Amino acid sequence: MEIRRATSVSELTAAQHLYDGPARAEWAARFLAAPGHLMLIAYVDGASVGMVSGIEMLHPDKGAEMCLYELSVAEEHRRRGIGRALTEALARVARERGCYDMWVGVDTDNAPAHATYRAAGAAPEGEFSMLTWDFTGGS
Repeated sequence: MEIRRATSVSELTAAQHLYDGPARAEWAARFLAAPGHLMLIAYVDGASVGMVSGIEMLHPDKGAEMCLYELSVAEEHRRRGIGRALTEALARVARERGCYDMWVGVDTDNAPAHATYRAAGAAPEGEFSMLTWDFTGGS
């Protein structure tokens, strides 16, 4: 397995089978151009089998922190340490950038995600509640 940072729209769109929906080239270009946004892709035999995206965020009184935005491993490659390796790789990038921490929001009933993140060194900080504003016209 090899993990590389995506640097082109074609890399991001080629990995769309790992996303929740199809990639759009214009969104991929905006993602790459946005400061602090990054995606690491895991490859096995030249095929993309996993990805993790992160967003570095800054605040005037806290400095920089990394948000692990999304992690995905192709079903046929799960339970082989790829998710943990991607998470650890993102944590290395966060440290290199001087982030004071890295965090992720996880549904409380998502046991595989909890196991992956704990295996990569994360520790729970208690219950998490997420509130959302939907600007798409949905519910």
